[in-house]
This record gives sequence, C-alpha cells and structure tokens, in this order.
Amino acid sequence: MRAIWSGAVSFGLVNVPVRLYAATSNHDIRFHQVHEVDGGRIRQKRTCSVCGEEVAYSEIAKGYETDDGQLIMLDDDDLATLPTATGHEIDVVQFVPADQVDPLLLDKSYYLEPENKALKPYSLLREALRETDRMALVKVALRQRETLALLRVRDNAIVLQTMLWPDEVREAEFPVLDNDVEVRPQEMAMASSLIDSLSGDFEVDEFEDEYRKAVGDLIEYKREHGGGRPAPEEAPAEDADDMTDLLTALRRSVEAAGGKAADSPSSPKKDEDEAPAEEPAKKTTRKRSGAKADDDASTTKKTTTTRSRRKKSDDEKAAEEKAS
Repeated sequence: MRAIWSGAVSFGLVNVPVRLYAATSNHDIRFHQVHEVDGGRIRQKRTCSVCGEEVAYSEIAKGYETDDGQLIMLDDDDLATLPTATGHEIDVVQFVPADQVDPLLLDKSYYLEPENKALKPYSLLREALRETDRMALVKVALRQRETLALLRVRDNAIVLQTMLWPDEVREAEFPVLDNDVEVRPQEMAMASSLIDSLSGDFEVDEFEDEYRKAVGDLIEYKREHGGGRPAPEEAPAEDADDMTDLLTALRRSVEAAGGKAADSPSSPKKDEDEAPAEEPAKKTTRKRSGAKADDDASTTKKTTTTRSRRKKSDDEKAAEEKAS
C-alpha cells in the first residue's frame, strides 16, 4: 500500500506521528463504451447546451444555479478567497461511546500506521479505545478540506473513518410510517422464532459478490472460446484547444510527407538569440553554396549530354560521306 497522507494524532499533550492508507478498494468489473463495429473507445466531448459548440477546458468555469434559477459563476480568484485547511494534524475533539455513532454518518475508511518511534503511544491509544469501548471524534484536513472523522480499533490497527456532516444525512420522511399498526403477540412470537432460526455469527468471508464472479467467468469463457478481439490502436487524439499539440501534429505531418518542419511560433526568433550577427549569414551562404553546387552539377550534366549529341551527329555525317 502507498501512504496518501502523513501527519500526527494529537490528544492532550500526546502526539502520535502516523501515515494514512486507504483501507478499502473497489473491485467492480468496469466496462468501456466501445464502437460495436471496430471496438474503438467512445469518447465524450464537452459541448455547450446553448450554442452546441465544443468547449475547451480553458473556457470552462464553475457555475452554481440557485433555487430561483440564477447562475452564479466563480473563477479562480473567487475560489482563492475560500478558507482551506492544509494542516497535518488529527486533532481529537472528544471521546464518544461507540453505540452513539449513527452508521449513516460514516463515509470512507483509512488505516493509520505509526512511525517506529511512535509505536508505544499508538498502542496506548488503541488499547485505551478498546478498553473503554469508545471512539475518538477528530477533525482532520484531507484534500484541503476539513472534515469530521472517527478513530476506532480494528484488530491491531487504528482506523480513521471520515464522516458526513449532519446536514448531509436525509431524514426518512414517509407519511405512511406515521400510521398506527397493530402487531398481535402471535405474529411477534413467530417473527422472533424465525429470527432465532436464522441467527448466527457474522463471518464476512463466507460471502462473495456472485454477480462480479459471474461476469468474470463469462469474460474468461468468451476469451477462451475465441470471443475476444485485439484491442484496436487508437488514433492520435486531436485537441484543437491546445496550440502546442496542434503544432506538433502539423510538424509530424510535414515530416511524414518528406518535407522539413518550420520552427513553431513559440521558438525563439533568430534575431533574439545571443549568437553572433554573422551566424545567419553563414547559414545562408551554406545554403546558397549548396544550391550553386546543385546548379553546377546540373549544368555539367547538360553540357556532357550536348557534347555527346554533337559527337554522335558528326560521326553520322562522316559515315554518310564515306558511303557516298
């Protein structure tokens, strides 16, 4: 595993240096959208719903639509004024009973690994949480945003579990649940008996994702029976929004056609270089010399051809005179 954050757990005067690791990973089988004819990947274009034009990243802004239909746009300068948290400290606010934490508030899980020198205070905190059956309510800054989290014990590790804010949990507002329903004692006894018959210890390893397994088996079956095809090579991406990529594509096109690519506008101009002023003249002279050599070679070739033709003509005349 690779640490995604490092800092320290702070409670009272105790400071425990730790590293943060993602405790979970998603193993879902993901599919790509592809063209059924040739297997090419389907790419999504960023288009404007008003003008229909494709929009470059540089022209995309953040907009928030209010309840009354107004669009409020925020630029980088606006976002720079917002408070951000960049600290590397997990600050314990208080220790709370484990049974008082609503599971709906729990979000992502991370393992805390102590540094070698912090193993003893780490173990002390872990055993204290285990002994008192409590969790530590903390504040931590992840990805420049402060969030609430819990520290709890799992085996020999301390887990940091981020939490949703209270206003992010919806209430179950279903009017039908307000109706009074009479449950007879016989029904309750039967339900309790059914629960007892299906009771057991929770062993998570006994369960597996049957759908994911079936999808994997189907893919493997098709692969073994010739149902697969080589992934097609994708054509170079064309990004008209990036001038550098455009120039690169043009330069490669010229070179592929056997020509010589010109310097891009972003290259330093010749008169701005610190090279001596006569340097361009030398290049020009070499170029002209090369051209002159080509002209001389061409002239020599033409002269030789002309002489050959004249000699042949003289020989023919001599032959005719001899014959007569």
